[in-house]
Amino acid sequence: MKIKNIVLLAVIASFFSSCVQEVHQKTVTFKVDVNGIENLNQVGLRGQMTDPSWQVTVPMTDEDKDGIYEVTLSEKTAVNSFEFKFVKNDGDYELRGQDNRRIQLEYKPQTILYEAVFNNPGGKQTVLEGK
Repeated sequence: MKIKNIVLLAVIASFFSSCVQEVHQKTVTFKVDVNGIENLNQVGLRGQMTDPSWQVTVPMTDEDKDGIYEVTLSEKTAVNSFEFKFVKNDGDYELRGQDNRRIQLEYKPQTILYEAVFNNPGGKQTVLEGK
């Protein structure tokens, strides 16, 4: 009986250790076109990538004043996806009543560019490194 328990514990330990994903560096640059959006004071994003989730606005900037705001986030993580939305004026979410945007990740280091138009559900995710 004792050997059976040891074998069972070894199998369980092996199962749990094999399910743990390695952390990898993920760098994502978000770009959102806000040309034509009225009453715009600031642009940011909120989502599962902040702590606490969905409670913090990550500010975005438009250095060249072309109406396209951007920010780059980089973190070591083991997640394979996360959801987010762009926000204006620190709380006015885009795509009200529609699905969140989603970044899909692989279990390896990656650099990704995500481009979108504010309040348009289409978005383009391009893997720049880590294909």
